[in-house]
Amino acid sequence: MNITNEQLITVLSQFNPWWRGEAIADLPTWQRASFPELLKWVLNPPAPRAVLLSGARQIGKTTLLRQAIQHLLNNGVAAANILYATFDHPMIKMAGIDAVIAAWYEREPRTGNVEYLFLDEAHTIRDLGTWVKHQVDFNKQRRIVFTGSAIPLISSNQESGVGRWHTIRLTTLSFYEYIQLKAYIDKTHTVDFQKMVLEYIKSTNLDTDFNAFKIKSAQDTELLPKLPAVKSLRELFDWSSAEFYRVAELAQPYIGQFNDYLIRGGFPQTVRIKSITEAQRLIREDIIDRVLKRDMTALFGVRHPFELEKTFLYLCAHDGDLLDMQNLCQNLEVKRPTAQRFIELLEASHLIYRLQVFGYGTEVLRGKDKIYLADAAIASAVLLRGNTLLDNPTALGIATETAVFKHLYARYYAQQIRFSYWHGKKQHEVDLIAEIDRQVIPFEVKYRMQNTGVNHLTGLMQFCQEKKVPYAYVITKSLHDFGLLDTPHLPHTRVMKIPALLLCYWMGRSELLQTID
Repeated sequence: MNITNEQLITVLSQFNPWWRGEAIADLPTWQRASFPELLKWVLNPPAPRAVLLSGARQIGKTTLLRQAIQHLLNNGVAAANILYATFDHPMIKMAGIDAVIAAWYEREPRTGNVEYLFLDEAHTIRDLGTWVKHQVDFNKQRRIVFTGSAIPLISSNQESGVGRWHTIRLTTLSFYEYIQLKAYIDKTHTVDFQKMVLEYIKSTNLDTDFNAFKIKSAQDTELLPKLPAVKSLRELFDWSSAEFYRVAELAQPYIGQFNDYLIRGGFPQTVRIKSITEAQRLIREDIIDRVLKRDMTALFGVRHPFELEKTFLYLCAHDGDLLDMQNLCQNLEVKRPTAQRFIELLEASHLIYRLQVFGYGTEVLRGKDKIYLADAAIASAVLLRGNTLLDNPTALGIATETAVFKHLYARYYAQQIRFSYWHGKKQHEVDLIAEIDRQVIPFEVKYRMQNTGVNHLTGLMQFCQEKKVPYAYVITKSLHDFGLLDTPHLPHTRVMKIPALLLCYWMGRSELLQTID
């Protein structure tokens, strides 16, 4: 199909309302924690590179682009120098990137300053890696930000694109972001309702003092007490018993919010939906199904999407488990190379994470991968658990472990930290091991009602003793299962118990230093 320049200009004009002097419609003022990093690379890049926003569908990549554009407009950048194009639109996709830029130039002549290109769903652009390399090398006046819900471009164009783009890896919302977004939504709804009441009062000429109306949302998260900021987990080792107790008491109102977060998930759209059933349906149908049935076929050429869907369903039923490829292949009647390829594609599409066993060489080669889903709510959504998750201690513990890993990964991935798990003697294990600069830090999740003692941590104790690690962390359920664990038989290791709720809250705070300890 031949796309004319006039047709392309018409489509681009709709996506770039600032060319007509119009505001960006329905743009939230609430921003994700990654927005400052994106803005830094847009305004004053630390290196001559493009920026890749990489992450699953519907986690806010497009909103981040639009917020960055609004920031540029607010600070005097000429509207003509800003282009937004989504290659999810069939006409833009068929026209191609060069035709899009040519149409932009014809519609909006440059002012001679820096040009800003925001390219959404750019993984569909042919030879994207080569194009980005050429732009970075030869068009110094252009600053390019592009997004991708799948990452074939990273693997297929790694050589041509190396050193040409900086990747900002987005996960689903952290628990802290979830709380902040709920507060923003509640406040917005309250203001909208107040405006509606005021308009009604004015239209009916009622003799009423509108200031007497004080409308609050039933879930108003602004009523939650403010928790202390923690710049480093290492700080907790210097806390007194009174501080642990005080923070545990302060955090009590967050318990319901954390349970809701585990069920509803960290996708921004699900936060806006009151019904848990509808929120999980959105995850299942609008996000997961779209990736499995459309993206996988279009981007990776998957010929048997039903087999892929069965594989993902198997992983949902084994979230947080070691991947038994033989069992998977036998149960699903899928050949091993096919199953292995499906696992790689699901990881490339940001639906799962894979962890190797702790160690080197043959230890890793012989070990099984550990699989985590991209969000704690995915398994419940796919397996139709609804809010019964809270009544299933085993499933709830797995969901919490998934959330803990995602928060640790999201906070520290940029440091090239290697995450793994440990498998020791007599089937003893440690859930998560973080390795950075020869430092090894273990994390064990014990999401149980009872307080956690040394006798519940055989694997962790064995690992700490063998590796002589200085610090270790146990992630607990009860807010009062919080503080330094007495380990007299490990004189060289200090072990801190942290409730999952607090760990996930602090991992999402920008005040936390970009160092893992």
